[in-house]
Amino acid sequence: MVPSTFTDFDSPPTTDGNDVFHEARRRRTFAIIAHPDAGKSTLTEALALHARVITEAGVTHGKQGRQASMSDWGTMERERGISISSTALRFEHGDVIFNLLDTPGHADFSEDTYRVLTAVDCAIMLVDSARGMETQTLKLFAVCKELGLPVVTVFNKWDRPGQETLQLLDEVQDATGRLPVPLNWPVGIAGDFRGLYNPESGTYTRLSRTNAGASLAQADELSPEEAALDAGDAWEAAREDCDMAVALNGNFDSEEFLAGRATPVLFAAAASNFGVAPLLDFLVDRAPAPGPRPDASGTLRALDSDFSGFVFKMQSGMNPAHHDKLAFVRVCSGTFRRGMALRNDATAKPVSSKYTHHMSGRDRDSADESWPGDVVGFSNASGLRIGDTVHAGEAVSFPRLPHFNAEHFRVVRSLDAGRSKAFARGISHLEEEGTIQVLYRGFGTSQSPIFAAVGVLQFDVALDRLKREFNAPAAIEEALPYEMARDLFGPEPEKTAKAAAVDVVYRSNGNPVGLFRNQWKLGRTMADSPELFGITEDEAT
Repeated sequence: MVPSTFTDFDSPPTTDGNDVFHEARRRRTFAIIAHPDAGKSTLTEALALHARVITEAGVTHGKQGRQASMSDWGTMERERGISISSTALRFEHGDVIFNLLDTPGHADFSEDTYRVLTAVDCAIMLVDSARGMETQTLKLFAVCKELGLPVVTVFNKWDRPGQETLQLLDEVQDATGRLPVPLNWPVGIAGDFRGLYNPESGTYTRLSRTNAGASLAQADELSPEEAALDAGDAWEAAREDCDMAVALNGNFDSEEFLAGRATPVLFAAAASNFGVAPLLDFLVDRAPAPGPRPDASGTLRALDSDFSGFVFKMQSGMNPAHHDKLAFVRVCSGTFRRGMALRNDATAKPVSSKYTHHMSGRDRDSADESWPGDVVGFSNASGLRIGDTVHAGEAVSFPRLPHFNAEHFRVVRSLDAGRSKAFARGISHLEEEGTIQVLYRGFGTSQSPIFAAVGVLQFDVALDRLKREFNAPAAIEEALPYEMARDLFGPEPEKTAKAAAVDVVYRSNGNPVGLFRNQWKLGRTMADSPELFGITEDEAT
């Protein structure tokens, strides 16, 4: 579960001269989740544009404009027009510091998205107004529910033909169980987006697209009387529908939002920069700020404790000018200062904090000081792995991040025998980053590695990165006839597994993994040998 959180309308805690609470309340750490092609990267660009971080949005011009995108910087992302890896974007708007994590929407990269969601305080669920609640959107929402994250719903692409407003609200409520509470309402049907009705003030924000959506949309605030003259029947229809929704579902309530019982709703057309400013205002005024997070024992760690954070992502190859690997650390407590003495709780070894960064896509600035909610990139910090806890002072450990169970398995081989060391190094990097899981036929050997993936697109990404970043071209040699994998436990896991006719492979750390041809075989083995899966006799019965 995510921690308790603070908002601007809470009573501030006593600081006693401590800057931690003040700085934490200035932070908003959130992720954007959606089905592929719902417009996540476009919305990310639009938020950066409204915050004056950039002067022109890069992805609003279609795939050919991805060279300018802040969030989709990878070669495959630009070529295929999809988000493959999560991206951290740090920017300021007024007195608030945003840590925005743009997640991949494709189901094949759901493990990366899950890790990102453990590092944020709330999520924006972006929904295509024409397609409504799609399969991947529902899966990602389920993760938010599991983690206890508050969720803001944004209906995007209202400048294109789509569903009716009230129908979309019903769909969200039926699919999520959360009460959709409108914060604004589109004037004009889907495909004829003229502006937004604000039910709290009763005013109308008329929108005018500029520079094909690459620049800020012109927004004119009109009174109800002026709106009636300007938009006519569309204005009256918007008011009636919105007032009906408010009468049924109520107005925004922070307690209901933070408790996960309600989801505030906004309407937008991110490609035209319509409706983005109200979302930014909501994040500033009403989104949760970082609060105490539970450690591995379930105890909430106070914000003003010694510095602590956990690694939720590893990434190399972000910038050709920096041939390094970054460990993305979510700051959970205390103050981070570059150069301070830190340890990795998993190994009890020191962690270098000399080279640390704040990221904005592939760009980076030196992170001299950071606070709860911030994301810090540790460059070439030896020994760090995904899920590790980094801390100052007394030891603390945050919950480990789980492996997703792989469903696709391929033997991979190098295409250049002279590049065997580069091939092995690349495989190691990809495994450490969580780009793909790597298994071996025998522990202690690096021959004939097996790529294990949640989705088949991960294979393409791994092969592409081996070639581009490590000059180690490789090919898939063989598809293995398995449908699932499970880590094995018990006093003699290999012996027990082989007795049950289960194929055993190994992770690079020596932990055994069982490969199963189908669900029936897995179920039969679990029933006969529950100890293999860490299931006790009491749990088995």
